[in-house]
Amino acid sequence: MIFGAGGDLTKRLLMPSLYNLAGAGLLAEGFSILGIDHNDGTDESLRDNLTQTLEAFSKDPTSEFHADHIDPKSWGFIRDRLHYLKGDFEKPETYAAVKQRVTGSAVFYCAVAARFFGTIVDGLGQAGLLKQEGDGFRRVVIEKPFGSDLESARALNARILKQGDESQFYRIDHFLGKETVQSIMAFRFANGLLEPVWRREYIDSIQITAAETVGVEERGGFYEPTGALRDMVPNHMFQLLCMVAMEPPNSFDAEAVRTEKAKLAEAVKPIPPEDAVRGQYTAGTSEGRDVPAYRDEPHVAKDSVTETYIALKLNIENWRWAGVPFYVRTGKRMTGRRTEIAVLFKPAPFKMFEDTPTADLAPTVMRIQIDPDHGVSTEFNVKVPGPQMAIGRVRSGFRYKDFFADRPNVGYETLLYDCMTGDATLFQRADNIEAGWAAVDPLLKGWPQGEVTFYPAGSAGPKEADALLARDGRHWLGLDGETD
Repeated sequence: MIFGAGGDLTKRLLMPSLYNLAGAGLLAEGFSILGIDHNDGTDESLRDNLTQTLEAFSKDPTSEFHADHIDPKSWGFIRDRLHYLKGDFEKPETYAAVKQRVTGSAVFYCAVAARFFGTIVDGLGQAGLLKQEGDGFRRVVIEKPFGSDLESARALNARILKQGDESQFYRIDHFLGKETVQSIMAFRFANGLLEPVWRREYIDSIQITAAETVGVEERGGFYEPTGALRDMVPNHMFQLLCMVAMEPPNSFDAEAVRTEKAKLAEAVKPIPPEDAVRGQYTAGTSEGRDVPAYRDEPHVAKDSVTETYIALKLNIENWRWAGVPFYVRTGKRMTGRRTEIAVLFKPAPFKMFEDTPTADLAPTVMRIQIDPDHGVSTEFNVKVPGPQMAIGRVRSGFRYKDFFADRPNVGYETLLYDCMTGDATLFQRADNIEAGWAAVDPLLKGWPQGEVTFYPAGSAGPKEADALLARDGRHWLGLDGETD
């Protein structure tokens, strides 16, 4: 059951994901989809509309749907099972009509604006749609943003948990649908080489980056009251932080993994304003073309102080990470598109090299690359061939596509499949959500009104973000994949 069947999320991500699951043979014969929206429509109009959209995506190389044609069998499986119901999310009769359509197990997907999350869960609960009997299940998928601060996140958790059990609610974060994000746990815990050195005694610092070259463009109405901090940090960036810094769980059981994530998030010290930089892009050149300032984007106030860039210094107070700074940055209209986790190891002692031509010893850097490349690379020191002892830098690594066949994936396939099979490992629990908001809440309350710095579109961000690391004697790694 998809609430918001006519929306962008349904068209751009959910339908392509279900199409790919059908192609992989992972959907049962009894599977069906009911789209619910406030516009007039019929089963056939929904089917025709989504068919046209999917075909358009297959011809658009920039879309998440990486397919050059539509397989008639796979799409036919989905198309024949599509149904439509016109309904107002705020009216009880909508849920009464849904109840007449539901038999057996069901997943209710809230592909709607955040203001409707509580309303829809209330409607489902009051109509008895969340009651589970026998072997059947009733689950609700809730998109981000889950709250806008700690208080609202707690209130939303309390509201939805009045209607059902925690195990029924799947708070989704599409970052966790990316193969490389899921592989971080396997990479860390399946290799005996890494775990002994994955701690403060050997690691100098960690940088987590999610940089985009795109701007806000047509999403100004959503972005204005949200900003980069609320949009990215308590969810996407904290999920990457948890993956790279959590303790090893005893198993891959969902609750074991989510408990370790929650413990890590709770160990993050509240971030003071002096450990944060807020930036907003001005006009500039991006990917060879002139682009407008954020304030000149549609639906954005001309005097907006909403941040499109955020850089943070995080400190984790536990035995593994105390004293190791985690630097987090995310922004729009930056010089390169790059999502990665860079682990900088402590440099080797220089004493034995001080009488050689070697000027210094750079630290070993391991990059876990998430987007657009998928893989791991490591930069380290070696001797330059020749009669003198001179040190040079080399890089080794791998890309997933060099070892494994590509599978059709827009990022939601694993998440949807896990929800349907009851595996909550990649979904956020209430305590995990609230711990993320608790860490950033001091920033939301402590920033002076109207304080934002600026950076040209197409740059690496504001100079104040460089100063954030420079005061610790460190610098950001390049967005082009280079160390400097």
